[in-house]
Amino acid sequence: MERKVILYLAMSLDGFIADKNGGVGWMDLANNGEAFEGDYGYAAFSAEVDTVLMGMTTYRQITQELSPGAWPYVGMECQVFTHGAPPPDANAVFTSEDPAEAVHRLKARSGRNIWVCGGAQLARRMMALDLIDVYQLTVMPVILGGGVRLFPPEGPALPLRLTRHTVCNGVVELVYVRRDAPPPV
Repeated sequence: MERKVILYLAMSLDGFIADKNGGVGWMDLANNGEAFEGDYGYAAFSAEVDTVLMGMTTYRQITQELSPGAWPYVGMECQVFTHGAPPPDANAVFTSEDPAEAVHRLKARSGRNIWVCGGAQLARRMMALDLIDVYQLTVMPVILGGGVRLFPPEGPALPLRLTRHTVCNGVVELVYVRRDAPPPV
């Protein structure tokens, strides 16, 4: 079975993945400042992936804000796309490789699916290159009114087909594939 590239991340109802300061603390606003209960399908999703792709901004956010001191992707290959000098970190491989080349190389190997976990620059680049097979978006019940938008304001149209949706505590998970993709078996 061919490995799929899955864009899996959370966004606000108005399409932002980070607030005006680049932070993700707004996710707490979506639940009146309280932690959401359950994992909203994360455990099942993470069991289907073995490779995580992210940009340097997302890497810094994970290691400095979201999960300092505890690497959340243990057992997964993690590639961080950057053009700057990488910090020493045994948990990740830092690369300046073109995302298209990286995806083609990874898809040629056997393994589970490939997760694009952020940020917006990497996601947009991969969308523009038509590298995303599945869009798995968790829509949080909050309107930010500004920030880092997931989808660019202009770009080519991409017809999608909804394959699954779930609703829990006001959080909506939407899973789309390209309309020209074969139906799941």
